[in-house]
Amino acid sequence: MAFELSPETLSYIEKVIPRYPQKRSAIMMILHAIQKEKGYLSLEAQKWVAEKLELPPIQVREVVTFYPFYREHPIGKRHIRVCRTLSCALNGSYKICDQFKKEFDTELDDISPDGRVTVEFAECLASCGTAPVAMVDDKLYENLNEEQVEAICEQIKKETPAIDPAQAES
Repeated sequence: MAFELSPETLSYIEKVIPRYPQKRSAIMMILHAIQKEKGYLSLEAQKWVAEKLELPPIQVREVVTFYPFYREHPIGKRHIRVCRTLSCALNGSYKICDQFKKEFDTELDDISPDGRVTVEFAECLASCGTAPVAMVDDKLYENLNEEQVEAICEQIKKETPAIDPAQAES
């Protein structure tokens, strides 16, 4: 099956490319658009971008593997990133991460069994003064403690339906 994008994403890509003096300069905007639609950047998607921008595939791979906000694998419906840089680590981010993993019965970088979340460490979420911090999707949570993490997890469980394991296997 060939790599396909929605008409909306294709239209966006066609509008973005001419904004740049060189096609290759649109690479990050295109990767963001594809990840927004697909949830991650498969090798097929990366090859598609390379062809679209008339680049060697390795140049697209270099961008995808360099920037931590690009994902090469599917994730859960919600994306939890816990900062592990020095300020956050010294203020308890590893305990915070363990609590998220326990609440969703998952391991680091895996999709939880109910499909709700993926918990990952982030190298820096740029909020050292309010450590420890975590980001759920695009929302930053600062000065986290055990009670706040529990409330965040309850909110995620309330807002995000679990995937029926029988449906996930089919």
